[in-house]
Amino acid sequence: MLEKRIPPLALVLIVWLLMWVIANSGPRIEAGEMLRVAAAVVFVLGTLFPVAGVISFRRSKTTVDPRKPEASSTLVSSGVYRYSRNPMYVGFGFWLLAWGVFLASAWALIGVIFFVLYMNRFQIEPEERALRDSFGEAFRDYERRVRRWL
Repeated sequence: MLEKRIPPLALVLIVWLLMWVIANSGPRIEAGEMLRVAAAVVFVLGTLFPVAGVISFRRSKTTVDPRKPEASSTLVSSGVYRYSRNPMYVGFGFWLLAWGVFLASAWALIGVIFFVLYMNRFQIEPEERALRDSFGEAFRDYERRVRRWL
């Protein structure tokens, strides 16, 4: 089973490479300087999400390892976790979006869609099951209040 087998950062690198292959084997959009600036802004914005997520986890003294959600000692719902249950993954998605924009390839953006679908099924759903088991009604209440992505 693929659940929690591929570390999220490794998946980002795999998708990043596949997006590059797709972009180099198909048509590209005429990329002006504004497109590159937009890609840089999206990338920087994307970096803020995982950094804020790691800071929140460190402050709560709980695990950052997404492959072992059952090792979580605290349900973190403050900071960036008030807006997204998965800010690190949101940031990774922004990185891939920025890469697709930088590559100036509409087809490469399929990588972002693949990443979100894969993460939902093989990473986030198993994490959420483990967190429901660990934190029960507190996590269910959190799920009702805060969106999975944004």
